[in-house]
Amino acid sequence: MRKLFFSIVVTALMSSNAIAQDLSPYIKVGETSDSMQETYDKVITALKDNSFSVLGAYNPSGKSSLKVITFTRTDLKNTVIKVKDRGALAAVFKVGLIKKNGKITISYTNPDYILRAYLMGNYKTYKTTFSKFSGDLRTALSSLGNDFTPFGGSVAASDLKKYHYKIMMPYFTDPVELNEFSSFDEGLRIIQDNLNAGKGSTKQVYKLVFKSKKIAVFGVGLKSKNTGEARFLPIIGESHVAAMPYEIILQGTQATMLHGRYRIALHWPDLTMGTFMKIMSTPGDIEDTFKGLCK
Repeated sequence: MRKLFFSIVVTALMSSNAIAQDLSPYIKVGETSDSMQETYDKVITALKDNSFSVLGAYNPSGKSSLKVITFTRTDLKNTVIKVKDRGALAAVFKVGLIKKNGKITISYTNPDYILRAYLMGNYKTYKTTFSKFSGDLRTALSSLGNDFTPFGGSVAASDLKKYHYKIMMPYFTDPVELNEFSSFDEGLRIIQDNLNAGKGSTKQVYKLVFKSKKIAVFGVGLKSKNTGEARFLPIIGESHVAAMPYEIILQGTQATMLHGRYRIALHWPDLTMGTFMKIMSTPGDIEDTFKGLCK
């Protein structure tokens, strides 16, 4: 009886610790002395050899010392698309490469962190699929390093489904409406045409389309030196480069984006209010740029 009681107490404590677990937005894989091109090639090979699909890559801020590789996988796509409230945003993950002092640091967005935040209460429903995705990703990238150290601040796992930076700040459920189109096809065409033209000093990094669901996600690089990545990344921290690119999601006839005061805070959860104030105009700048892409 005493053993049974002890077992119940231990199980309860373990469950409590799991609930209180802190998660970070990024995982550091390791460092390498290889060139940027060599490292990029190795990441691409590691992803493709493990059934991940590479969607696109670019240099944030136009810097050769920064590189982001975007990717997905079929099981992840097929699962997150079941979540109606912009679940498709959770279909794409990123590897970040940063060259500094002759070495390149390799990191990636932490699936356990992002999926809990973007899918909210739906995360538990598909946890088995997500755990396999996260484990397989770590295995795939283990040929590039063995650190796998979380970094970039932390948020309690249980808080991610209702994350917001401060009181009165937006949640995931407070998106910015960019435009309403007459049809999904019209919205897809207009956004694509504007990105092809580089409107607003932008670059299409990737496009993921779920045609039968009438959903599309665009990863957009912000090239403006005055209002884009070159403006805000050096202030809030280039080590979080895997946060980029920013996304537009088209669902049916409506195009939206995550509010900058939510999305930036989620990917830089350790930002002080003082630093956040230094990029006070950035959420509005991105909104203006994306509204331009949707007209």
